[in-house]
Amino acid sequence: MKIALIILAGVVLAVVVIVVIGLLLPERHVVSRSASFRATPEALYALITGPQQWRPDVVSSETLPDPNGKELVRETTSDGTSITYEILDRRPTSSLKRRIATPNLPYSGTWTFSIQPGSGPTVVSITEDGDVYNPIFRFVSRFILGQTHTIDTYLRALGQATGQQIELSGT
Repeated sequence: MKIALIILAGVVLAVVVIVVIGLLLPERHVVSRSASFRATPEALYALITGPQQWRPDVVSSETLPDPNGKELVRETTSDGTSITYEILDRRPTSSLKRRIATPNLPYSGTWTFSIQPGSGPTVVSITEDGDVYNPIFRFVSRFILGQTHTIDTYLRALGQATGQQIELSGT
């Protein structure tokens, strides 16, 4: 019984420490990652702005009607999570900016995609300007997963969709 109480106290203490550290972290963060691709800007832009089934974690992607004229896209992942995004800015073959439009998530923010052709490979950069409201999510995002985890996963999937392994750079 005494060992069980010590273990329980340790777990409670760990949770309290995680919450306190999470509360001390800023809600807002801005991170950016880039990768080079042996593909044209047009091909990369088509993948980024088109149906997302090329991503291993996305099972469906659909454009939604909006009475206010906004361009909305809903993605559903393999775990059943659906998130709606609003397209804020679109510049064919060079950039796309979208924000999370689903309300009441423990996070929100925008992703800005920049596609830069060069004399060699095309560079795709993604900048996340996000807010994480839940202090436990902030702790996990910062110290366990890393704040660039979702961007890294996206860029690696984009590499697979274009038949290549990519190296990531950025902060």
